[in-house]
Amino acid sequence: MTPSFIILLVGFSIVAIAGHQIAKVFQKIKFPLITGLIITGIIAGSSVLNFIPSETLPKLNFLNDLALAIIAFSAGSELYLKELRSRINSIKWMTIGQLSITFILSSIAIFYASDYIPFMADLSSNVKMIIAVLFGVIFVARSPSSAIAVINELRANGPFTKTSMGVTVVKDVLVIILFAICFAVAKAVINNEELGVVFLFFLLIELVLSFAFGVLLGRFLQIALSIKINKHFKAGFIVALGFGAYLFASYVKSHSYEYFNHEVILEPLLICIIASFYVTNYTKNRIEFIELLENISPTIFIIFFTLTGASLSLQTLAEVFWIAMALFVLRILTMVLGGVFGVMAAKDDKKYLFISWMPYVTQAGVALGLTTIIAAEFPGWGYEFQTIIIAIIVLNQLVGPPLFKYALNLVGESHLKHKTHEYDGVRDAVIFGLESQSIALAMSLKQHNWVPKIVTRTEIDKENNKDFEVVSIDDLSLKSIKNLHLENAEAIVCLMSDKENLEVAELVYEHVGTKDIIVRYNGSKHFLERFNALGVRVMDPSSAMVNLLDHFVRSPNATSILLGLDTTQDSIDVEIRNKDIHGMTLRDLRFPTDVIVLSVVRKGQVIISHGYTRLRLGDIVTLVGTFQSLENVRIKLE
Repeated sequence: MTPSFIILLVGFSIVAIAGHQIAKVFQKIKFPLITGLIITGIIAGSSVLNFIPSETLPKLNFLNDLALAIIAFSAGSELYLKELRSRINSIKWMTIGQLSITFILSSIAIFYASDYIPFMADLSSNVKMIIAVLFGVIFVARSPSSAIAVINELRANGPFTKTSMGVTVVKDVLVIILFAICFAVAKAVINNEELGVVFLFFLLIELVLSFAFGVLLGRFLQIALSIKINKHFKAGFIVALGFGAYLFASYVKSHSYEYFNHEVILEPLLICIIASFYVTNYTKNRIEFIELLENISPTIFIIFFTLTGASLSLQTLAEVFWIAMALFVLRILTMVLGGVFGVMAAKDDKKYLFISWMPYVTQAGVALGLTTIIAAEFPGWGYEFQTIIIAIIVLNQLVGPPLFKYALNLVGESHLKHKTHEYDGVRDAVIFGLESQSIALAMSLKQHNWVPKIVTRTEIDKENNKDFEVVSIDDLSLKSIKNLHLENAEAIVCLMSDKENLEVAELVYEHVGTKDIIVRYNGSKHFLERFNALGVRVMDPSSAMVNLLDHFVRSPNATSILLGLDTTQDSIDVEIRNKDIHGMTLRDLRFPTDVIVLSVVRKGQVIISHGYTRLRLGDIVTLVGTFQSLENVRIKLE
């Protein structure tokens, strides 16, 4: 490495780090992260501040190769065949509709409209057709990561969601194969090569070789993942093997002519996606591989999108914006037609007919990666082609996620948390499960001025339960939960089986909105993951005793207070609901001298509190003190 190259890398790293921070600001105003990174790259590039001069960009091309390998790995890892089986018919027809109709109709429309696209107007008919086809290929590409983000955000589940996710990942695999074919044909046409039997033979051989080397790379990945070493080293191996696919493809291309009198062109994107598919479906390393990719991807994407932005001209982007708008509308129209075809062919529910296209609007890494390859191979018109596509991708990023959310809400497959009801001044606790522990808990809560209620599915003897209310229900259905009128409960406690606890937690989460749901965990890891996804507070009896003894050893006085063993002291959590308290500092509240503030929690984050900490509505303040003083402070804050 030369000193100038090292300086270039360091400078670009600083720009990329700054770009990531600036992109977070864009996220706060509801812009996608990718948009912020691209805009930062444009500002840092030659069109504005010139921190990354255009003549230095070729030296950074290896970063594009690194990023494209990880993008392909990520796309392939999403294609997990076992998860697609239940909706295979719908996925098949929707994929055919979205891929073929979008590709064919958009390619034809762009070819006939080419005279109105400045950079295409003066080109030959053959080149116009090639560019139109490449536009069509890019239009098919989708963003699995964006789809997953929306699904996770809405906790969506159901046939529409499963079909959407399946089509998204299958399309991204097929679009890379389609791109490899169209790209090879494009190079042959532009280089005036004959598209005969020999060309088709070599193209078939190149595709077969790419598949074969993809499986081989998958086995190398399997070996790397099987070695018991630090996960950071494994992540390094993944990046190195992905980049190695590009180096190998370049080596084969440059040396094959000597032996075969023909350049053998392997498609490294295809090699990487096949390798990832192999690891995901045919090895035991799927989960670890996905976790490592999730750790690697953010850094890689920051580099890739910032570098992509730096290669653009702000002036050119402004000039082609209206063309990008027109092509954006064209893509949407072809997707609507493809969605209608998919629903009709699969004989799916007709309520999906005019919304079936909405999950497939968003684009990101794969589309940008393919565009970068085109721009590098065809520097004449490729640069303006890339600029238009990036403008379309930004529009898709802005419009796509809201459309997908709208569709999921419309078909009733989103499972968002219900709005939390206003505090009614009474601290109610509802305990599911009638047993010795639930009775003891109810008695303890009542002593601390709570109003407990136990809910059970067994018959009860009301004469023997005069200290607190005990209610019997027939089942754990939504109707039964609504009949309990849980909307005023401050806390829900579940002391049943893991399966029953999860049923109650999900119903309360979606239809009641109680802020604190506590469950007693009985040992199934599958249920633990689902509890955590709901934000439930989990109490594991197997580890609780050890942790309790540990705290007694290390801090016996504090533990005695927190457990209520010190009869003169107590601890409580209080939510700031008094609007007069909003904005005041802790020192200004003038708490009684026997009350201590242990912590302040704001939006799930613990704040290191001191006298100058300003409280906000919704903050949770943990206090320790005497019973009477704590009650006075609670009334003041609530």
